[in-house]
Amino acid sequence: MELYILIFAFFFIALVYSSVGFGGGSSYLALLAVMAVSYEILRPTALLCNIVVVTGGTIIFSREGLLDLKKNWPFLLFSVPMAFLGGYLPIKQNTFFLLLAITLIAAAILLWFQNSLQQKSENPRLGDNFLIKIGLGSCIGLLSGMVSIGGGIFLSPVLHLLRWDDAKKISALASVFILVNSISGLAGQLTRHPDLDWRFIVPLLIAVFVGGQLGSRLGSKWFNAIYIKRITALLILLAGINILKDHL
Repeated sequence: MELYILIFAFFFIALVYSSVGFGGGSSYLALLAVMAVSYEILRPTALLCNIVVVTGGTIIFSREGLLDLKKNWPFLLFSVPMAFLGGYLPIKQNTFFLLLAITLIAAAILLWFQNSLQQKSENPRLGDNFLIKIGLGSCIGLLSGMVSIGGGIFLSPVLHLLRWDDAKKISALASVFILVNSISGLAGQLTRHPDLDWRFIVPLLIAVFVGGQLGSRLGSKWFNAIYIKRITALLILLAGINILKDHL
């Protein structure tokens, strides 16, 4: 029964997140943690679902000419090895859940205030600042690997605040950023723990594939991005507080 609930919930998460260029890793983790799924299963499951969802979105963004690799490569180059390191590092279960809770709460705050901060920001565009690209890519990549998210939920609000580029190009970068860091973080985890429970994971992958494909194609027409981000922020805030309460 719990697996059927997860299948439906993962489908809906993928549908919503893919509509704004995200993979849903933070919400997959939050839901799996609330459902008391094993620590060893929880982390790779979230990353695999991320990979499935954002692959479709990345392809769509690429076809639309929104991916500028000449401008984006420092984010990707410096984040990938750090995501691998984060995934490889041995983290105690209680430490992981505390870090996850803090990450979810921080992500919720960033998502909720992203649009208002963007509108109030008077910063010039910082898209060509190489040091900022290195710093953001490295720090978010390491955090992504440790917590088993793709990192787009952090990168996107920060880039909006810095007025890095227009919203569609930021979503395109967030999508490919999530993809490469999810793959790298998963590789780091599998280096230490190569066994996966495919009977549990495969139905969830199918659910997020269908949800992600629908969300990537229909999201911009049917969903209001601001409302989606704020509903998502509330959900992951509640999950983060609940996980923090259980592991303090």
